[in-house]
Amino acid sequence: MDRRTFLTGAKEKRNNQSFRTLSGITSYTGVWSTDEIIHLLKRTMFGAKKSDIDFFSTMTMEQSVDYLLNVSSLQIAPSPPIKNYSPTEDLAVAVGETWVYTNPTESGVMGERRSSLKSWWVGQMINQERNILEKLTLMWHNHFVIEMEMVGNAIYCYQNNAILRKNALGNFKQFVKDITLDTGMLKYLNNYLNTKSAPDENYARELQELFTIGKGFDNATPPYSEDDVKNAAKVLTGWMIDDVNNTYFFKSTRHDTTNKQFSAYYNNTIISGRTLQDGALELDDLLTMIFNKEDVSLNICRKIYRWFVYYDIDAATELNVIEPLAQIFRTSNYEIKPVLLALFKSEHFFDVVNRGCLIKSPVDVVVALCREFNVVFPDVTDFDANYKMWDWLHSCCTSLQQEPGDPPNVAGWPAYYQTPQFHQIWINSDTLPKRNIFCDTMISSGYTKNGTTIVIDATAFTATLTDPANPNALINDAITFLLRIPISQTSKDQLKTDILLGGQATDDYWTTAWNTFIINPGNATNTNIVKTKLKNLYQYILRLPEYQLA
Repeated sequence: MDRRTFLTGAKEKRNNQSFRTLSGITSYTGVWSTDEIIHLLKRTMFGAKKSDIDFFSTMTMEQSVDYLLNVSSLQIAPSPPIKNYSPTEDLAVAVGETWVYTNPTESGVMGERRSSLKSWWVGQMINQERNILEKLTLMWHNHFVIEMEMVGNAIYCYQNNAILRKNALGNFKQFVKDITLDTGMLKYLNNYLNTKSAPDENYARELQELFTIGKGFDNATPPYSEDDVKNAAKVLTGWMIDDVNNTYFFKSTRHDTTNKQFSAYYNNTIISGRTLQDGALELDDLLTMIFNKEDVSLNICRKIYRWFVYYDIDAATELNVIEPLAQIFRTSNYEIKPVLLALFKSEHFFDVVNRGCLIKSPVDVVVALCREFNVVFPDVTDFDANYKMWDWLHSCCTSLQQEPGDPPNVAGWPAYYQTPQFHQIWINSDTLPKRNIFCDTMISSGYTKNGTTIVIDATAFTATLTDPANPNALINDAITFLLRIPISQTSKDQLKTDILLGGQATDDYWTTAWNTFIINPGNATNTNIVKTKLKNLYQYILRLPEYQLA
């Protein structure tokens, strides 16, 4: 019997339909322990560091969620990426200075800038504060997709990332307007080419199909018509990109000033054509019309649910979770934060069937490992070394089929929409061995570039545990912090006997070895034994199937 079948047990039935859970968004009043804290942190951040678990253990559940959703303005707008590449390239910018406000003076440097941006982004994830911002920024990137390689201009790509951060916890309607006029999005979906004489429907289509209305609960046929797409495209004519100042502007002579008639789905709304600069106001008319449809709130709440809870939205989940969250979304005038507060404080979020049921995304595997093991990166002043480490980690994510900055298409990564597999897509005969290779590398030799190495320090991590001299407590803690699915006591005993005790009869063998290491680390023979055993222990744990779950 698999875990999900075991946890759901004899499923309740209503109207002859089976449900995996009937819990809803009523506030969670159950136990608030280490297990619940880890569940909350692994879903809202990249990994659950021991220090973060300890931090939130002094708070209630409500206080913890409030804290995680409180993001300062400095965190929303961090220091931008810098030039970390050859001083003989991109001469308009000095090494160590940011390039995001300066146009290049020569061609062929945008690739270096985009690489710099992607590395910087990984650095933001690695060094995230104790809040949801980084996890949420990646989610919105998967929703409002741009592909940086297709956009080309790295300044536009950075501006897009800045918009995701700025609006991540803000008003969704404003978010949609900002992303509509974003230079990266204007370029990616060609709306900068959309004119009255040559209408381009790309953005008008995705605005409705992906970004707002969606395809409904069963992900079937969109409820709006093809004429709605065409008329939305007419509304959106005239918006352009100023390549000199790297911003958007509205050119009235390119705008379609005719009236736009929409279908019965939109209550036969007519958006009156406007002339001159007033044509820009038609965008607000379009968004008002779209946001009058409840489908927007339902679509976005489903997206949030699949990212943070589970991919399967059955009828009970739709009724008990999605619809109430959508009501909160609409009642709060499309503010994002109230929805997340309700979700993360709900009995449904902490329902046992929703723990350890998500397969980690590649970014979660790579970034969370570095954070949970407290991997030491170069000093903040050594930007060149840090960017090299972040670049390698970015390449690892890419190898595992999730490249931040370049999802495969406008719909995002298939793991969040492709039925029926959803997140099971992350694991296959190619990616699972690569996940293990990444973990093996980090626990053994690490990654070295120009004399700088990032590697898991197994002894330093073990020293943070409650009682590392006790092999039973050590293994229990390691399993608790690194796995979301417990393993059997028999498996734990085998780990202790085969690895930590090396076949010795009593626990004293490990206790003596660890205490000797702490008191006399200069004892080369004993230190080597301790380090080798801990590396073997963590390598074994990181290779367990359970490690792939969050």
